[in-house]
Amino acid sequence: MDKFKEEFFKSLDPDVSSILGKALDGKKISQEEAFKLFTVKGLNFNALILVADWLRFKRVGDTVTFVCNRNINFTNVCQVRCEFCAFSRDSNSPEAYLLKPRDVAVKAKEAWLKGATEVCIQGGINPILDLTYYEEILREIKKETPKIHIHAFSPMEIAYMSWKSGLKFEEVLVRLKEAGLDSMPGTAAEILVDEVRKRICPRKIGSQEWVKIIKTAHRLGIPTTATIMYGHIERLEDLVTHLKILRDIQEETRGFTEFIPLTFIHWKTPLYLKGKVKAGATGVEDLKVYAISRLFFNGVIDNIQVSWVKLGAKFAQIALTAGANDFGGTLMEENISRSAGATAGENMPMDEIIRLIRNLGRVPAQRTTTYKILRKF
Repeated sequence: MDKFKEEFFKSLDPDVSSILGKALDGKKISQEEAFKLFTVKGLNFNALILVADWLRFKRVGDTVTFVCNRNINFTNVCQVRCEFCAFSRDSNSPEAYLLKPRDVAVKAKEAWLKGATEVCIQGGINPILDLTYYEEILREIKKETPKIHIHAFSPMEIAYMSWKSGLKFEEVLVRLKEAGLDSMPGTAAEILVDEVRKRICPRKIGSQEWVKIIKTAHRLGIPTTATIMYGHIERLEDLVTHLKILRDIQEETRGFTEFIPLTFIHWKTPLYLKGKVKAGATGVEDLKVYAISRLFFNGVIDNIQVSWVKLGAKFAQIALTAGANDFGGTLMEENISRSAGATAGENMPMDEIIRLIRNLGRVPAQRTTTYKILRKF
């Protein structure tokens, strides 16, 4: 075995071998080293996947977690109209909708009665809404289902509430927390490089505002997820820059509960239909993002989630062999990826998630939003 190990590592690119050895020793890898790993092929790629899976095992073992939750998108009316989004509609569209806070609360109660512990609530930037609408959603849910965890409102939505109300980010977040907000999705991040954002989401907040809102939430005791959306116009340098920003935040605040890579679903998006981008990431590129994230965040962010709704169930299962350890949620309903052309479905029953995890030889475990294990199967 020692001879095989020696021969195997000799077959690798010396720089790749050095970086992987550094990661196996628990040392932090640099942006330049992460960039190098994004270029690997052949045996170097295979070695990257193996090292990522080993580091996953060392940090979190063979348990694969998931959460029972429901997505609720309260409106598809959005004035931001990002180029990568096929979900949003103009206010005068016949497909436009807006849920009343009471309707959102009813959906949350339905989810709770079906075993969900979390509702994830996000919507378009609808110009007729103000801060009180968002507060009312939270209060109505907590009144109807006080024990359910409310994971809601992206940094873009926080920025909109701030602009609409004239309040600072901190003041908005304090009011939301008092109304019942438990945690936030770290979406609207896309790629945290402003040159990229100007091309794919020119009306969305800049990277500095995103960072400021996330740090403020963490300081106020509101945990968030961290995300990246890749596979469109970004360069490898942009991917690495994004990862470095997230690692710096986590080292400062320790407020991220997980990292969620989101592969670009292209089919029905304006970016793709106008011929501005390629047809999303390849499977190899997806696995590189998961594996390199495990190495780059080792010891800083323990939980890396696969997005089965974007990857599909079978490939999400494969991504669990490349450094990931969380299968995401049951969702119950999903609108954004489906609108862009995703075909994996809106709901994955808990029994199916358990089957996929067991089939991999791992231990399924239901968790809370903040990764407290509720039960293992």
